[in-house]
Amino acid sequence: MRAVLPFDDAAADLATAGGKGASLAKLTRAGLPVPGGFHITTDAYRAFVSAFRDEIDPGDPAGVAALFARHDVPAHFAAEIRAAYDALGDDVPVAVRSSATAEDLPDMSFAGQQDTYLNIRGDALLDAVKRCWASLWNARAIAYRDQNGVPHDDVALAVVVQELVDADAAGVMFTANPVTGALGETVINASWGLGEAVVGGQVTPDTVVVSAGEVTQARTGDKAVMTVRTDGGTEERPVPGDLRRVAVLDGPQAVELAALGARVQELYGTPMDVEWVRRDGAFAIVQARPVTGVKPQVEEWNDSLKGDYLWTGGNLGEAIPDVMTPATWSFVRMFIHEAMSASTLPGFDLVGNIGGRFYMNLSVTFSVARALGMSGRLGAVEQVFGKVPAGLEPPMLKVSRWAIIKAVVPMALTIRKRVSEHLKGMPGFLAGAAQRGEELRGRIAATATPAELAALWSREIEPYFATACRMLEAAGRQGGSALVYTRDNLRRMMGDVDAEAMLTGVNSDGELASLGLLTGLGRLARGEITRDEFARAYGHRGPHEFEVSMPRPGEDPGWIDAQLAGLRDLREDTRALLARQEQAREAAWARFAERYPRKLARTRAKVRRWNAVVRDREATRSEVIRAFWVLRAFVVRAGELTGHGDELFFLELAEILAVLGGDVAALERVPVRRATYERYAALPPYPVLIVGRFDPVRWAADPDRRADLYDARGGGAPVSDTVTGFPGAPGVVEGVARVLSGPEDGDRLKPGEILVTTLTNVGWTPMFPRAAAVVTDMGAPLSHASIVARELGIPAVVGTGNATMRLRDGDRIRVDGERGTVELLTG
Repeated sequence: MRAVLPFDDAAADLATAGGKGASLAKLTRAGLPVPGGFHITTDAYRAFVSAFRDEIDPGDPAGVAALFARHDVPAHFAAEIRAAYDALGDDVPVAVRSSATAEDLPDMSFAGQQDTYLNIRGDALLDAVKRCWASLWNARAIAYRDQNGVPHDDVALAVVVQELVDADAAGVMFTANPVTGALGETVINASWGLGEAVVGGQVTPDTVVVSAGEVTQARTGDKAVMTVRTDGGTEERPVPGDLRRVAVLDGPQAVELAALGARVQELYGTPMDVEWVRRDGAFAIVQARPVTGVKPQVEEWNDSLKGDYLWTGGNLGEAIPDVMTPATWSFVRMFIHEAMSASTLPGFDLVGNIGGRFYMNLSVTFSVARALGMSGRLGAVEQVFGKVPAGLEPPMLKVSRWAIIKAVVPMALTIRKRVSEHLKGMPGFLAGAAQRGEELRGRIAATATPAELAALWSREIEPYFATACRMLEAAGRQGGSALVYTRDNLRRMMGDVDAEAMLTGVNSDGELASLGLLTGLGRLARGEITRDEFARAYGHRGPHEFEVSMPRPGEDPGWIDAQLAGLRDLREDTRALLARQEQAREAAWARFAERYPRKLARTRAKVRRWNAVVRDREATRSEVIRAFWVLRAFVVRAGELTGHGDELFFLELAEILAVLGGDVAALERVPVRRATYERYAALPPYPVLIVGRFDPVRWAADPDRRADLYDARGGGAPVSDTVTGFPGAPGVVEGVARVLSGPEDGDRLKPGEILVTTLTNVGWTPMFPRAAAVVTDMGAPLSHASIVARELGIPAVVGTGNATMRLRDGDRIRVDGERGTVELLTG
């Protein structure tokens, strides 16, 4: 439990640092000019009120204030806060601002509901912090929570302590016009002194409107008062007569400030309300929040509203970790239709889009298994999609058992024939797929007219994509349940450690596509291949490989440079890790031969079959991703040829084809869809498992939200105090936890640290050799993290559900990859 976090700490999220703190952390990490400071976390608030929480009466705000004043901040937290303050400098004046866990969300602004204290120094800091905490229970805050339906028990308060700039001017800036809603106008309010006179409405400020890099409107206000620093705090003073009617900002300064606002809006993807200060001609940002008064029209992308189902973000959702643009979602639906249509039931969606994110409907899987009398084999589902918590009863489809059987049996016969046919063509497809993808990207780039590109889609691109998807379906279904039961049998015969070692070596009989990006980077670093050869062979794989609006590594030299730089920090060369795991594998096989000499040949054959199935599955998946690079090239070229650029990422395929044909009506929907995408992208990743109807925005506002499970029925599986999951790869390691929110933070992982994150996919692979162990919220024994960690001999625990909730960045932990446990160490 940490009382204090630096401003730029990645752990300073909404739940830990409140809305204001999380926003300042994001601004600081982005390199925007933010005065220095630190966060006092919600953990500190909860620890402070734990002794008297039952005495807090929302109906008696004055009594609550007195209650808080009577109690001291716990000594160890007080010392931590004082040390952070001392690190700012000698007797530095600071602003002490409340930061609630329910504030500054896309649909709600709790600005002004809690208190702020300015020009605080030294020993007065702890008292100001307590007064901030108490203000969570003032009459304004209570009334606002009641109005917005936020339960009082669901909020906690962090505190932002920030150096107080002795500003000569300050104000507020809206990156969209709050009156007209015009998104192309930045409206700046400015006054003399500190910003409190503007924020508090005590002064009529100057108003400047900037559009397209020019001042289009300017009105000078009668600025009667200004907030200034004093020895005892701050006070309002009359503005000197020669300044009252003088413009605070000249034209170039207003344009400079608007450009700073544009950077903030670009960072958040939504119009922003920015509080700014100026000192000696330099601007700084002291706060930023979404503009809740300007609400662009949005759509609802939420298939959870269709019924009561169990949804999982596991497996394929790990490969599609981002909020999807409409173009990507339309291609993903095509992929599902070709690669997984036999797994669904007519009338029920096998996959869904929940708040822009990909989920699979496990209620379909559970209902089919129950109808066919196969409930006892549902353990195989967990091997692929991850664990369903004990006590969680998945909702069943509201359809009869006989109706399910009538639908499933004919599909099973059809799929068997279809898979058999496609398996025959798979070797030839894999042999030529890379060249075919490169040729198609070249032909797309060479198209000269929209009509020519549309014809290429119908004639060659769509058939190529469909074939790649069908090959993945065939590869995933070959061998029946070999992937699951071979592993289970070996674990039963030899124990976890030897079984996992015996199953490695997938890469030895041919390259495992999941490791291709890592081995390719190694070859590039050693000069064995050129950059161009790397891009052609591996440039389609990356952390966002399904999202067609994002560049591939093969298009991004900067990404390749960053990964090569990371290789210089490796604890061990990838080849050394594979060689060491080969020794462990052969030793395990030797022990098997001693124990089961008559079963050796047959078991080796089964494991070779296991390895071949894994290789084929990963190889065909890689080619599907290469096909998605072709799809990206298609959309990019369509934008170029039509002059509509990245707007086409916010259209579905049929609409893109219509635009290519000259019908641009669908482009009217782009602003709404872009706003919808940005709204969802601003939220944290949703729970791994969702039961019933789910509201992403309201879930994000809940400080006690769970990353493992949301059950709209209430109750649900209890939150686990321990971190346990699937044994991904055996071994016991102690080290520092490095909690990463995304692969872009990979440079924070130092050699020998333990990687803790929500999920991993191929794009994370280059950092695996730096990690002493890997721990994930999502995942299963057949997920990417498990397969790669096993091959490299790196201990892993996957599918914990709660690792990122329970572990803090910098914690010292012990990972037991054999037992599937993660222990927080106290020393």
